[in-house]
Amino acid sequence: MTLNPSSPAPDRSGPPRPIGARWQVRLFAVMLIALAVSIVWISNLLLTDRFTERTRAAANLRVALYSNAIMSELQRNRVVPLLLSRDPVMVAALNSNDFSATSQRLISFQEEIGAAGLRLLDEEGRTVASSDRLQIGEVKRSESYFIDALRSNDTLFHITELETGAFQFTYSRRISSDRQGIGVIVVDVDLRQFEGRWRSPSDAVMITNSEGQIIIATDPRWRGQTVENALATQSPKGAFQRALDVTNGYFELGRSPDAYLQGEAVMQVEGRIPFRGWRLTSFSSYTSVRERVNGVLALEIMGFAILLALAFYVMSRRAQSAAGFFRRESEQLRDLNARLGREIAERKKVQETLAVAEQSLAQSQKLAALGEMSAAVSHELNQPLAAMKTYLAGAKLLLQRKRPEEAQSSFQRIDDLIERMGAITKQMKSYARKGGDELVEVDLRDALSGSLSMMEPQLKRGDTRVVVTMPDHPVMVIADRVRLEQVIINLFRNALDATRSAENPRVELMLNAGETATLTVRDNGEGIDNLDELFEPFYTTKQPGEGVGLGLAISSSIVAELGGSLTARNGQQGGAVFEMQLPMRISIADTALPTGPIKAAE
Repeated sequence: MTLNPSSPAPDRSGPPRPIGARWQVRLFAVMLIALAVSIVWISNLLLTDRFTERTRAAANLRVALYSNAIMSELQRNRVVPLLLSRDPVMVAALNSNDFSATSQRLISFQEEIGAAGLRLLDEEGRTVASSDRLQIGEVKRSESYFIDALRSNDTLFHITELETGAFQFTYSRRISSDRQGIGVIVVDVDLRQFEGRWRSPSDAVMITNSEGQIIIATDPRWRGQTVENALATQSPKGAFQRALDVTNGYFELGRSPDAYLQGEAVMQVEGRIPFRGWRLTSFSSYTSVRERVNGVLALEIMGFAILLALAFYVMSRRAQSAAGFFRRESEQLRDLNARLGREIAERKKVQETLAVAEQSLAQSQKLAALGEMSAAVSHELNQPLAAMKTYLAGAKLLLQRKRPEEAQSSFQRIDDLIERMGAITKQMKSYARKGGDELVEVDLRDALSGSLSMMEPQLKRGDTRVVVTMPDHPVMVIADRVRLEQVIINLFRNALDATRSAENPRVELMLNAGETATLTVRDNGEGIDNLDELFEPFYTTKQPGEGVGLGLAISSSIVAELGGSLTARNGQQGGAVFEMQLPMRISIADTALPTGPIKAAE
């Protein structure tokens, strides 16, 4: 729809839209995000490796310190049995069975030496003196540290598993008098003190003997088990377990973990203790590694976030500037839309008026066609009127001669002529009235025959050869018969007009029934010059006064309303070809009819 030339166009004289600059900022933001992701990823890899190596070095140092602490404690307690076995007080007490002052002496030695406990056993294995007075009177003759000590002249080390699951570490040595064993001195070594010292939220430590059995561990549940079983032990989550949860996802970068502790990946560092094949194993979580890496990554991400915020700030400023321009432009567009709405309403009103005018013109065209046929119709009516006058005169004469039978024959002929005249006038009246809106089943053959009957007077005045071909069975469609006959007459009249200058004028009307009902009107005239504008209103190739150019436009709209199509083309051998296609109306009764041969009539 074109705008009214008087309507002002929207003002587009505002600042140019920063399309290129906006895309540059967006591209910068995308590149900045890609760069940030790449740097953070690479930094994560490099920093993780660096801090992991530092953590591993710290773990190795810690294992060495723990091993030295164990050896220092063992060596410090190893010399105690040798000193006490030569103590004259201990020897005299065993010889005299007077142990009144022995326990107090052992207590003083314990405080001085720092041993876990000191015990004096007689040759029967009974505890006769102890730094823990509650142990006095206990019989240990079946203990290995007592039996082995009586049989040996050296200081012996034993590990005894208690009923509680813990282990007791002892040094024992025989006390002799006159080269005979009169008792055993036992020194308890407190190695369990290291379990509390080494316990940490992010570290776990265990010591195994030469047989692979855990004898010291920061987790009491591990004592007495092998390393494999201890690693699989499931216990309630404590501080260490919660610390291990932090390492989830650490090895998602492809790093192979040293071990899995309770389902979590940890760093495992082993060290050798130079004592009876003992080994110390440390398990460290990656909490510190992850925290350090995350700290550096947080700084990097913060820096990139600041840059990205600046980029978005620039974009927002530009967007605000563009939004103001668009807001002004949208106000102008709303005003323009309001004016267009008013113009559209006016155009709709004009179109409605035009539709009424077209309908009136179509009716006028029909009346004009009736005017053209009136001369031929008057000629047709004059012939039967003259014949009727002759038959009446003859019948009067026959009645006067008293020959009523022959007069009756004349009256019958007069009646036939009257019916013929009535059929002619009935066809003219039905064509002259406006078509109704009600659609009914119509046999296209009857509509074609009725149309040809109305055009018969005009055909008799000319020398055009008309060939009609139609099938024997009904061709049913849903249509308004009056409007359908109007389309057929328009096509037939146009074909007759097109053959006026032809040497041997010929018009063919062919009706076919297939998937659609098709009526083809072919002539041997000069053809159509402009097929694109043929169905446009008021387009005509006739001389002024012969037509207004609405026949084909109205016919096309009628066929379209009936669900069909009207097309035109030039024939291969000259002339024009019009085809009207309508949907078939198929019923059960129609399918029972035999398809007879197509008959042609001239």
